[in-house]
Amino acid sequence: MKAMIFAAGLGTRLKPLTDTMPKALVPLAGKPLLQWQVEKLREADIKDIVVNVHHFPDQIIEAVQANNGWGCNIVISDERDELLDTGGGLRKAWQEGLLPTDEPVLACNVDILSNIDLPAFRASYDPKSLGSLVVSDRKTQRYLLFDDHQMLRGWTNMNTGEIRPASLSEADHSITSSFHKLAFSGMQILNPAVFAKMEKIVMQKGDKFSLIDLYLSLCETYEFKAFIPSDYRMMDVGKIDQINEAEVFAQSL
Repeated sequence: MKAMIFAAGLGTRLKPLTDTMPKALVPLAGKPLLQWQVEKLREADIKDIVVNVHHFPDQIIEAVQANNGWGCNIVISDERDELLDTGGGLRKAWQEGLLPTDEPVLACNVDILSNIDLPAFRASYDPKSLGSLVVSDRKTQRYLLFDDHQMLRGWTNMNTGEIRPASLSEADHSITSSFHKLAFSGMQILNPAVFAKMEKIVMQKGDKFSLIDLYLSLCETYEFKAFIPSDYRMMDVGKIDQINEAEVFAQSL
């Protein structure tokens, strides 16, 4: 299995650190965020990794080269000309031939740390579905909606009341109460067949779109399954005032 780490973001919530470095190189307990992710994948015997870059891209490329990929074969998908979001970034890497067409791909965000059991996650992947999404019951404002068979059916924003896809929003809003509201954790295993099904969202959004946009454009027709880890702990290292807490968390994994 090959992996892709989304590392191209601007990291605006981590300013002023990201005024001079990319989010992926923000240090936690002596290691950059990117290294934490690479080592987690390596421990699960996933050593072929694509990393996309945009903000201070040369710094990431130099760090990968200087550290020999932290024991992995890392190739770069260069988005310095345009930041494409997670879905668009995945599609670009595929179009460049950096991702396989015949085996699943694990994709994750560089700034989300967790204790997920990657071998168990890999074992749960069902090739009859288009993907397996890591979710949990943590409190948030935006939830993915799953049915009793753990199949993705939609998304809702609890603050605004927005519901997607349109077929759900046009129905009685009480219909969402029949779904399980679960928070996405920024990690997924995707069937390579998903790449051939991206044209619908590209027609709607152009080359820049999120993976959530992709899933919601396809979930009425294709299966995306929930993976709910046991004893799951995660942290989104998204804010500058969380750095000290994130260092403690990272060392506890």
